[in-house]
Amino acid sequence: MTLHPGSASTSDPAGPSAVDLNADVGESFGRWTLGDDDALLPHLTSANVACGFHAGDPLTLRRTCARAVSLGVSIGAQVGYRDLAGFGRRYIDVPAAELAADVLYQLGALDAMARAAGGRVAYLKPHGALYHAVSRQEEQAEAVVEAVVAFGGLPVLGLAGSSFLDVVRAAGLEAVGEGFADRAYLPDGGLVPRSAPGALLTDPVAAAAQAIELARSGEVRSLCVHGDSPGAPQLAAAVRAALAEAEIPVGAFA
Repeated sequence: MTLHPGSASTSDPAGPSAVDLNADVGESFGRWTLGDDDALLPHLTSANVACGFHAGDPLTLRRTCARAVSLGVSIGAQVGYRDLAGFGRRYIDVPAAELAADVLYQLGALDAMARAAGGRVAYLKPHGALYHAVSRQEEQAEAVVEAVVAFGGLPVLGLAGSSFLDVVRAAGLEAVGEGFADRAYLPDGGLVPRSAPGALLTDPVAAAAQAIELARSGEVRSLCVHGDSPGAPQLAAAVRAALAEAEIPVGAFA
């Protein structure tokens, strides 16, 4: 994996194709509110909606899907480990068959909420520890992909340049490379661990500049702003404005 901000551009000199802007939403649970989804969603083209295993309760998911549909925002299943206490950011060594069933379960649950709102689940994105695990452990990557195939097939969003997207392509699914506007990168293209200083970019100007760099890399089709990042709506608005100023079209990939 070689992608990182500052890498040489491989984009078409005639101009970049449309880039998607996504964020993790629907992560509140009961009386615990996380993020400001109402302020964030209007800036997005795709919404990674939690599916209840690592975050989100049924009413939150249904309301989030309805809001996304009303705004014309594409709905994606943000699937994770069964880990509400750890917000899905703790690695769990789940057997492959169990993980595939867990992912399929989450897909089905969110799709029901989306369809009740007049929409559908259009893609899948792993969350948190699972997002990183599928790029390191082929067995877990194959389990996630197996669930998507069993569901009937969907585009899959993952870290641009990662081995996970190779597994996705090998299964005949559409692989969508993702870059992060609000996360610092390591020299090898991975993300700086959240526990390290400077892991999060909270300055809208810095986030917007990194988003433009990633969009022009030729490897990133979707840019992410985390819904639980400080000032996420302002970050997303700054990224959207910067893309418009750079004349980079914005649109959902699914």
